[in-house]
Amino acid sequence: MVLASLIHPLPPVFRTFFRAAYYLPAVTSAVFIALVWKWLLNANPWGLFNYLLGLVGVGPLRFLSDPSSFLGSSVALWSVILSSVLTVPAVGVVLYSAALAAIPRELYEAAESEGAGPWAKFRYVTVPLLKPITLYVAIIYTIAAFEVFERVYVMTGGGPGYTTHTIVYSIWRTGFKFGEYGAASAQAFLLFLVIATVSIVQFRALRTDVEY
Repeated sequence: MVLASLIHPLPPVFRTFFRAAYYLPAVTSAVFIALVWKWLLNANPWGLFNYLLGLVGVGPLRFLSDPSSFLGSSVALWSVILSSVLTVPAVGVVLYSAALAAIPRELYEAAESEGAGPWAKFRYVTVPLLKPITLYVAIIYTIAAFEVFERVYVMTGGGPGYTTHTIVYSIWRTGFKFGEYGAASAQAFLLFLVIATVSIVQFRALRTDVEY
């Protein structure tokens, strides 16, 4: 929402450029992105991050194979999370940009006539009117978070140990690696129940009757 709000006042050419730039990772193969990040975080000196660290006399660090804990999770898990930093804003920026364009300018002018500054307009006009989009974005991003698989499969293979196992990776491993299709089906059904429950909670918390 913040990124879309910063992009919205720009001239049309720049607005289109930034929308396309943020959306590009969403239409790029997840496997390709994971392979790029695997190279960036490679433990050998040819990985870009370790190469840069080597220039200042640090490393090489085992970003994808270090089981040690950092802020309660393994370094490898944080590395997988880092690999999603470019893809997270993609869909949200485009959806919020479209929603911002649909908000009548008169509402902001009315707020300005009451003495509202930029922060007050954002808080009391923009945020409430974008609640339907916020609900949709929250649900699809939550579902996507539960379905993380490609990055783990390509970058770490679930290791080191079980530190980067995700729910979907565990379902794949149970069904296709060990052939326990019944157990994998049960896990998938439980995942469906969890996602449905979380989505219902989000819907009840963020639903709104605001119209414009």
